[in-house]
Amino acid sequence: MRHMLRSRPDLTETNRATSFEIFFDLVFVFALTQVIAFMGRPPTPASLAEGLILLLLFWVAWMTYSWLCNQARADLGLLWAGMVAAMATIFVAALEIPVAWQRSRGPVDAPLILSLAYIVMRAVHLALYYYAVPRDRRPLRIFAATTILAWVPLVVGALLGGAGQTALWATALVIDFSGGFLASAFGPWQLRSPGHFSERHGLVLIIALGESLVSVGAGARTAVTRGPVLAAALLAFAGAVCLWWLYFATDAPAVGEAFGRVPAEHRGRFAANVYSLTHFPLVAGVIYLALGVEQILAHLAQKPLHQTGGTPLNWSASVALFGGLVLFLIGRVAFLWLAIRVTPTAKLVAASVALLLIPVGRYLPALAALGLVTAFLLALAGYERVSRREHAAHR
Repeated sequence: MRHMLRSRPDLTETNRATSFEIFFDLVFVFALTQVIAFMGRPPTPASLAEGLILLLLFWVAWMTYSWLCNQARADLGLLWAGMVAAMATIFVAALEIPVAWQRSRGPVDAPLILSLAYIVMRAVHLALYYYAVPRDRRPLRIFAATTILAWVPLVVGALLGGAGQTALWATALVIDFSGGFLASAFGPWQLRSPGHFSERHGLVLIIALGESLVSVGAGARTAVTRGPVLAAALLAFAGAVCLWWLYFATDAPAVGEAFGRVPAEHRGRFAANVYSLTHFPLVAGVIYLALGVEQILAHLAQKPLHQTGGTPLNWSASVALFGGLVLFLIGRVAFLWLAIRVTPTAKLVAASVALLLIPVGRYLPALAALGLVTAFLLALAGYERVSRREHAAHR
């Protein structure tokens, strides 16, 4: 056991994501699903904005660990022990998410427990990264300073609650994000394996897609035998399949090939811009879509059968559904543009049309709104599949 903890096998270009890293991602995505629960009780403009702050907080945390796991094997040695501890803090923080803006009667409020667990998780990361990268730690020192500075508004916001909490947690995010860019000015972040890095980002997206289907069951509950509820569930499944195809069958292979051609000294900047930044709107889009689907299923399950066809959603649920679609499509555009400086016109048009559908969805019956999103995704996937075939035929 002592030898295992002392070992630090560096990652090589041929290493792939391990089952332990996938386990870590599952705990992280559990936190994201808790954000769905937080925003959906019921969704309001305030809860959607607060949910975005929570998503960003946990995305920054996952992003830092994805860089760590590209330095040394996460399933061996001290990194394994440290990441188990980090998973425990993520789990504790995730349990507090549904009441992240509420005061409790207990000795410690949920926002403070969440912020303290989050700080411990980030502190563990800094210690492990310092251990995993024995040379050229200048960027890490700058990043550590800004990270620790961001903890101040995080804790003060948790103590204040309400609008003060929202403002201060948003401030903490700005400081945290700025720190990464500031640190990169003092030296490039080292990246050992492009394949491992891109695989980790693909895995977290596919886990988020899988967890989004859990929202179908959460919304439907015991009403799955009702025709409209079953139809909505199948529409949600079809939409998830389209989201998978649009990323994994079209975008990811092209960007992965481009990543493999990037010179070693420029890999860190490419990884930060193309993967760490653009995968947030992709994952967040899936989460907001899942929230919208859950609200539709719950809406259909609770209404009398003769009313399920004609009652529209409220504004917040409609914004979550169609806004999630917009976020995902914008993420695709940014993903391709930053990677290969090419974005097909169809992808730009699709994102623009989806944005225009947000006010339309508010006045549609709930089932029709979900049907419109799914039909849109099916049409987009079909168009891109035909376009790929035609492009391949002309090569």
